[in-house]
Amino acid sequence: MTRSALISRNNYFYRQEESSGDAFRRCEEQMAGRRVECLWKRHVVEQLKQRDRVQRQAFEEIIHQYNRLLEKSDLQVVFSERLQTEKYEQQNRHDLSPGVEGGRSDSLQQEMAQMRIKHQEELTELHKKRGELAQSVIELNNQIQQKDKEIQSNEAKMLEYQQQISRLEGECRELRNSLSDLERANQTLRDEYDALQITFSALEEKLRKTTEDNQELVTRWMAEKAQEANKLNAENEKDSRRRQAKLQKELADAAKEPLPIDPDDDIEVLSEDAVKGTGETSPSRQTSRAPRRVSQPPPPAGLLDSFSNIFGRRRSVNSFGSSPESAEVPSACADVRVPSTALHVFDAHDGEVNAVRFSPGSRLLATGGMDRRVKLWEVVSGRCEPKGVLTGSNAGITSIEFDSAGSYLLAASNDFASRIWTVDDYRLRHTLTGHSGKVLSARFLLDNARIVSGSYDRTLKLWDLRSKVCMKTVFAGSSCNDIVCTEQCVMSGHFDKKVRFWDIRAESIVHELELLGRVTSLDLNHDRTELLSCSRDDLVKIIDLRSNAVRQTFDAQGFKCGSDFTRVTFSPDGSYVAAGSADGVLYIWNVLTGKLDKTLDKGHSSAINSVSWSPSGAYVASVEKGSKAVLWSDM
Repeated sequence: MTRSALISRNNYFYRQEESSGDAFRRCEEQMAGRRVECLWKRHVVEQLKQRDRVQRQAFEEIIHQYNRLLEKSDLQVVFSERLQTEKYEQQNRHDLSPGVEGGRSDSLQQEMAQMRIKHQEELTELHKKRGELAQSVIELNNQIQQKDKEIQSNEAKMLEYQQQISRLEGECRELRNSLSDLERANQTLRDEYDALQITFSALEEKLRKTTEDNQELVTRWMAEKAQEANKLNAENEKDSRRRQAKLQKELADAAKEPLPIDPDDDIEVLSEDAVKGTGETSPSRQTSRAPRRVSQPPPPAGLLDSFSNIFGRRRSVNSFGSSPESAEVPSACADVRVPSTALHVFDAHDGEVNAVRFSPGSRLLATGGMDRRVKLWEVVSGRCEPKGVLTGSNAGITSIEFDSAGSYLLAASNDFASRIWTVDDYRLRHTLTGHSGKVLSARFLLDNARIVSGSYDRTLKLWDLRSKVCMKTVFAGSSCNDIVCTEQCVMSGHFDKKVRFWDIRAESIVHELELLGRVTSLDLNHDRTELLSCSRDDLVKIIDLRSNAVRQTFDAQGFKCGSDFTRVTFSPDGSYVAAGSADGVLYIWNVLTGKLDKTLDKGHSSAINSVSWSPSGAYVASVEKGSKAVLWSDM
């Protein structure tokens, strides 16, 4: 292919590229004029523009340089052909006129040789430039390829960055949405907090007003009580004056009447001064007569009513200030019968039964369970008949205690409170709250006007039922599982294996006794000289309170304490000890011999939680982790 053909081909390609570019521009203008909104057409146009820019701009300079080289080469070829033609003509002329033009031909040949050398040098220089341009073309092609690779890598990076940008934009949208949700939730919480704050302020103000009203009512009530007491005292004084006047009148009438003297009667001779003291007889008359026994009238009913009930309600009392049931309480020498038979097995509660206790008269049996109820059962002919249900607790019952008269029942509960009900009408009278943990035991003191409670929060609280407030709070250092009380001493069994003896007046520990296991139960004998304890080392011990030492230890093969709250009991005369085992067997030990007396295993199907011996000594009641209770006796 000749150089002119190459130049024409390059020009053709260049013109084709220019025409394709013009065609693309015309196509773009037509598409823009028609305003076609098709996305794929736009994409095609953009791709064509991109290819036009890449291919035309990259090769345009190379094509121009290459065309210039080809033009130069063609000029040199034409020039060399022209030189050859001139040389050929000169030779012909020399052949035609050799003599005339001989001298001129030599000079012409010399000039031609010099021109040939010159043109050869120019041709060599042009070839050199052509090689340099070819090398530059190769380098430019390499650069173009490298640039293409860079463009491709940049496009890949751009695509990756675009994907990353889209992903980050999605995450930003999600974060904005979550931020808006959190802001809405925060605003809702702020609104709720403001509402609760307003409610709290209103309740606080209401509490303050209620406290002031309560204080005012208490003041008025105390004033009215003082007025009633003054009226009662005035009436008592009037009655006493009337009785004295009546007595003086009777004495005067008796002094005026002559009385026969029986030699067998005891004779009391009134002195003159004594007769004068009556103001009814003459000083000259000395009278001798038998003395009269004048019975003093009973005190007014109002005076008894003011002291009969420390809980705010009246109850019938006998001449000793106790209820009729307290007169039925047996003495320490009650006829205790060791049980041998399960008289009555019955479902006591809907779930686990934690506590059982006989009333002081042995007529009623109380049970407390995890169903938040205290149930009363009447013991009739060896059976337990339902008597009533005491409700009001918000959690399971942990312990039960009757007062000494059997009129009130105290129960501790898992809802951090202790409650008092009246037995005759099943009404909830008081709720004592203040512990921060479940109350595991609560007991009446001997005066029935105070209560001691022990809690899982490691504190003991002393409550005054007259003022219905907590008088003292003592930190015991360990969870209190059970409590028993004497006149001025409280004995508590704790999770840290210690039995602590507290002085109520000093709020201090008088003595500590450490056992080998966690203390689960405490009980006192009738004389309050011996303390019965049960612990998780499966031992039942009797502690002599006079020497503060363990006097006896009871154990048996198969006996195992079922829980941290397993209750054991003394018999009414203190001669026997009854305890329930984790296998549902009731164990009875003889205190005098220190040996196991009986094991009763036909009644319970699960671990026994608590045992109670009736004050009459005739019955023993036990409850289990199931729902059953068993009444035992020797019948």
